[in-house]
Amino acid sequence: MTAAPSLEVERGLFAAGAPVVIGVDEVGRGAIAGDVAVGACAIVPATDAPPERLRDSKLLSPARRAEVEPQVRAWATAVVVGEAGPDEVDALGIVAALGLAGRRALITLHEQGVPVGAATVLLDGSHDWLTPALSLPPRVITRVKADRDCASVAGASVIAKQHRDALMIADHERWPVYGWAGNKGYGSAEHLAAVAAHGASPRHRVTWLRGPTLLDGLDS
Repeated sequence: MTAAPSLEVERGLFAAGAPVVIGVDEVGRGAIAGDVAVGACAIVPATDAPPERLRDSKLLSPARRAEVEPQVRAWATAVVVGEAGPDEVDALGIVAALGLAGRRALITLHEQGVPVGAATVLLDGSHDWLTPALSLPPRVITRVKADRDCASVAGASVIAKQHRDALMIADHERWPVYGWAGNKGYGSAEHLAAVAAHGASPRHRVTWLRGPTLLDGLDS
C-alpha cells in the first residue's frame, strides 16, 4: 500500500518562516473536453495531522475520494478550486490556462482572508506554470510527486478532482453522447468515436481535436 502523505515538507517550510503553506495541484490537463481545474489547499502551523485516508486523488477510488473530500475541507484552513474553460485552453494554450486557473484559485483564497502574498506555495511537478500568471507572486516551490508525498498537495488534488468530476457529470447531462460521466472528458476510444461521429461540442478543446484520426470524422 502506498504510504500516506505527511506534513514533513510543510513543517520544514513553516520552520523556515512561512505563515501559510498552500498546496496546489491541477486536474484535467490532458483531457480533450471540459475545464482544467486547479485546487489550492491552505494550511497553517497549527494544522492537525491530515485525514488518515488522504492520498493523491489518482490513488483513490471515486467512493473513497467522496469520503475523504469533506474530511479535507474540515482539516484544512481553506480549500478552493480555480477553473479555466476549454475556450481559454484553446485561446491561451494549456500552460497559460493552468496559470489562469491557479491565479483564480489564489485570488479566491485571498478573498477568504488567507495571506497569499506571505505564503509559500507547494506546487506539484517540476514546472512552475503558476508564477508567470501572477503579478505579485508568492514564493513557489515545485516538487515532483508532491501530490503523493505532501498532505497539503494531496488535499488540493482531492478537492480539484471531486470538483472537476462533478462539472463533467453535469456536462454529461447536456451532451450524453460523449460519455463524460464515465471518461470525464479524457480521450477514451468511445469518446473519440463520438467526436468523430457527432463533431465537437462547445465543451471540447477544439485545438486538441486535430489528430488525423479525428480530422477525418470532423471534416466529413
